[in-house]
Amino acid sequence: MPNLHELENALPVGPLKIIALDSAKRLGSSVNNYLVEFRRNLKTASNNDLIFRGYATDNYLVDADCPRFGTGEGKGVLHESVRGADLFILVDVCNHSITYSLNGFLNHKSPDDHYQDLKRMISAVGGKAKRITVIMPFLYESRQHKRSGRESLDCAYALTELAEMGVNNFITFDAHDPRVQNAAPLCGFDNFTPPYQFMRALLNSVPDLIIDKEHMMVISPDEGALDRTTYFANVIGVNIGMFYKRRDYSIIVNGKNPIVAHEFLGDNIDGKDIVIIDDMISSGGSMLDTARQLKGMNARRVFICTTFGLFTDGMAEFDRAYENGWFDKVITTNLTYQSPELLSRPYYVEADMSKFLASIIDFMNHDVSLTNVLTPTEKIRTILDKYNRREEYM
Repeated sequence: MPNLHELENALPVGPLKIIALDSAKRLGSSVNNYLVEFRRNLKTASNNDLIFRGYATDNYLVDADCPRFGTGEGKGVLHESVRGADLFILVDVCNHSITYSLNGFLNHKSPDDHYQDLKRMISAVGGKAKRITVIMPFLYESRQHKRSGRESLDCAYALTELAEMGVNNFITFDAHDPRVQNAAPLCGFDNFTPPYQFMRALLNSVPDLIIDKEHMMVISPDEGALDRTTYFANVIGVNIGMFYKRRDYSIIVNGKNPIVAHEFLGDNIDGKDIVIIDDMISSGGSMLDTARQLKGMNARRVFICTTFGLFTDGMAEFDRAYENGWFDKVITTNLTYQSPELLSRPYYVEADMSKFLASIIDFMNHDVSLTNVLTPTEKIRTILDKYNRREEYM
């Protein structure tokens, strides 16, 4: 963890507590393990000091749940006190694997259900926590962030509602449009990206990469991903290219204008390894079409890196594309639910965000600047340099 001396010389805001809702139990458990390890190794004042009571413990997770009645109605329940705590609530609104009984029918929780459970838990806290931070890796309704015609503004309204309920800070990752934070201007809003974790996962899974302008290129699959692509390419010292989506604006299919074609802008990619950077894979259709075109342009290998792997249409199309040789690896984070089918695929690689998220929580609990975790440039260059020298960089 960077700048440990800053943590060692800072007081915690309050006793650290984490509520991991059922949608994020796996991630919450991993984050908790890292926090336990961090604080065991951190040199702080004596735990006999009242300020550091409960500072180093074996568990920061709160015993809490959201049970359901037979009608499908629910409630948030805390089984221990969080009075005076610096409370972090972790939720994955895209976890479709959680089920409950609704009048005898098995129902899967939707993003709306997870968001409602988040509000239930905040309500159960009842204003007793010293500070509440919501960690929502995939920002709820983030793709409905602006109004075109007579439409709802779901993401902005959700942030406003949570702020009015007493949430002090929001932590999210790769927000579709971070400017939506303007809906709650008096709350903290931190939007993180995982380029360092992408690079580590890529280097660990592909041992023979040559990372320079002659052998590699970073591609943006559309205009919206250009900023993150530019940063990644500049840090590792390679060129970029971009596809732009030509859409048919005369019709709407599944709530959006269908893509007619992907047009490529960039240098020759013949024989180069290609890294595609984007925020998410939803159904994956446009991503696979991008990979197909890159292979058609004689790319050597294609590696797909996205923050959120949703795979809303299942894995069948990706399996076929892999068999056809359109791509070589798919790297996504563990910030959202990963199905057993996804984890079993030979082409899938996980970019683990648990340690990074634990670092964010630890720094925030001490009210220490997050500058070091916001700009991982030096960390990326360090592991890249060690990789090029074939040294141990784990």
